[in-house]
Amino acid sequence: MICGVDEAGRGPLAGAVYAAAVVLPEPIGLQGLDDSKRLRPAQRARLDREIRASSLAFAVACCSVEEIEQLNILQASLLAMRRAVESVHLQLLSRQAALSLALIDGNQVPRDLPCEARCIVGGDALEPAIAAASILAKVARDQEMERLALAWPGYGFERHKGYGTVAHLEALKRLGPSPVHRRGFAPVRDLLAQ
Repeated sequence: MICGVDEAGRGPLAGAVYAAAVVLPEPIGLQGLDDSKRLRPAQRARLDREIRASSLAFAVACCSVEEIEQLNILQASLLAMRRAVESVHLQLLSRQAALSLALIDGNQVPRDLPCEARCIVGGDALEPAIAAASILAKVARDQEMERLALAWPGYGFERHKGYGTVAHLEALKRLGPSPVHRRGFAPVRDLLAQ
């Protein structure tokens, strides 16, 4: 059993970082799998439902803003990936199956994985299981940012998903950072220093 692993949300100024791990069946049978960033929201939503329905195992995990601030964004991303892989591993063990390999998008392997791992730079465009993981992570994170937009109106989280767009930076200057902003990221840190 091989799982694909990817994260979503390393670059934004707000919200948690998400990761997913997915074990796809053979043959895969999903049409349109690709790097989540290349897909329109409606395509991602459709594929998210299909991946969840057809995968042999999947998990979505995250690291909170507090964890990002404590660990740094890279370590938080790797921890979210590890949490997703561990969850898939436990799902498979409960069915007397074993996870043999995790294909990680990027160039760093999370520590203490329950299986062997291999990094693939640009893997979300090369490996179907990594593409599937990128879609699950992106959809879950986008949904969380839409929920945060209701809790913290005025920042436009529902539109930019926490990325440092011109509109988001203007809202930050006008409203100041919210509790869901990442205080270690330069635009937020600079505002707090003022």
